[in-house]
Amino acid sequence: MNPVETYIRDLRDIRSSGQAVKETSFYGALERLLNEIGKTLKPKVRCVINIKNRGAGIPDGGLFTPDQLQKGSAAEPAPGQIPARGVIEIKGTREDAWAVADGEQVSRYWGKYRQVLVSNYRDFVLVGRDAEGKLSKLESYRLAQSESEFWAAAAHPRAVAEKHGERFVEYLRRVMLHAA
Repeated sequence: MNPVETYIRDLRDIRSSGQAVKETSFYGALERLLNEIGKTLKPKVRCVINIKNRGAGIPDGGLFTPDQLQKGSAAEPAPGQIPARGVIEIKGTREDAWAVADGEQVSRYWGKYRQVLVSNYRDFVLVGRDAEGKLSKLESYRLAQSESEFWAAAAHPRAVAEKHGERFVEYLRRVMLHAA
């Protein structure tokens, strides 16, 4: 199955359980999507959710390359490693990802990691360095204009994948390769 279709189906199924928390319940779906796409890159990129505080707070996730992972474990970063491909800040689908990208938390993460992928599961904003080395929103991707439009579309995962699949996957590849 297409990784975008799987991602949307996972989000829909988690939400339809009636037990989801607006932000954290969906972490696994985004982690699976990023890891599926990260497997196709050279070097591979692995998403690890809830990484340790390295002095700027606790990002919701980090994007690591194989040389940063402990031998014998595909999931655990080696001690002291800062994610080579940046960190992730995730909010619930109602939040405005662009406003979050302008916030103090993302600014703090950017100061430490130099690349932050901000997401509300439907919008994705890459925060990195501009030509002068200053914090800048570099590129974004939107799956739906609003939370209600997103959840209506999520009722049809295959249609979302057909509409966005290739472009969305290419966007996420660029994000994971940007800091390379």
